[in-house]
Amino acid sequence: MNTALQTSAPANDPAVAKSGEQHGYGIDFQHLSKFYGDKVVVEEANFSVKPGEFLTILGPSGSGKTTLLMLIAGFISPDAGRLMLGKRDISRVPPHQRDIGVVFQSYALFPHMTVAQNVAYPLRARGLPRSEQEARVKWALGRVHMQDFADRRITQLSGGQQQRIALARAISFGPRALLMDEPLSALDRNLRVEMQREIRSLQQSLGQTVVFVTHDQEEALNMSDRVAVINEGRIQQVASPRDLYLKPANSFVADFFGESNLFRGSADGHRLVLGSGVLPLADARSGAAVLCVRPETVRTDAGTQPVPDWAIDGTLRTARFLGSLLHMQFETHYGPMTVTRPLDGTIDVPEQGETRRLFWVPETAHLMAH
Repeated sequence: MNTALQTSAPANDPAVAKSGEQHGYGIDFQHLSKFYGDKVVVEEANFSVKPGEFLTILGPSGSGKTTLLMLIAGFISPDAGRLMLGKRDISRVPPHQRDIGVVFQSYALFPHMTVAQNVAYPLRARGLPRSEQEARVKWALGRVHMQDFADRRITQLSGGQQQRIALARAISFGPRALLMDEPLSALDRNLRVEMQREIRSLQQSLGQTVVFVTHDQEEALNMSDRVAVINEGRIQQVASPRDLYLKPANSFVADFFGESNLFRGSADGHRLVLGSGVLPLADARSGAAVLCVRPETVRTDAGTQPVPDWAIDGTLRTARFLGSLLHMQFETHYGPMTVTRPLDGTIDVPEQGETRRLFWVPETAHLMAH
């Protein structure tokens, strides 16, 4: 059976007509903070989620990302600031009055109910007429291609099927926004990648606003319009995956969103002065700064181009083949440097202990605040 999520529905479907195709609302964090005693869990969150946007909150364990999601859902209340859903202040509105769908990490499905009864649960709670409940359940199950499973028990479903039912339940009542708390973490890699594509496709077809929480950088990269990177309760940067990778705001974002070689020093015009050398800068700057050089931009030979005089001597310590990439670790007088190369059959792999001159085009590096 084709298990891909359905990305269109009949125009005359009553559930679709009543849900207004579920175009999502914007979410606005206005200096939102949450404390537990002396511990700051979320500090001065101040950013917006655009209507119909897929925004991922990305951060390590204990960074505050799930707390942000719980604040949106209304399961906890902020200690400072405001939270807006569209033009409505929902900072103190109870969860059941927010019209927000939630897909939990554990799915939170009721094992004593059938699939259809699980999907209908938020509809019954809202007191919808039985005929409308049935229409919406049929529509929601159709969107995730699970209409043939309506009478099954939850215990008869696989993990991927349970994921689809949890998603169908969350969209069945036409929520103003959809929250997803690491919903793919329990799935194997192949199914996780498949579900990433399908959730994204469904979100786009519905025009739904989605806030998705994960600690997986690849997941954030594959699914998001923008990503909010959080660490120790503070939002570090909100940007597109491309800008997070190419233009990280600080060293935490650079390291968390992909591998990087970081050089800390003092910018003086078109050069970065380090304790034991000088590196070129594409743009003139001044003051303490960190230069971010991504591993794939570092060259280990000049080809037809001359080696610049600032090139760094690196001694190869390890070389590993990771899928389609060669991952090399060099030791330099600045510390370890990582270099990656695609395995295209033409790469010159140095021997362990061999020294190479390492350099890059200055325009491919990014200078950040210290």
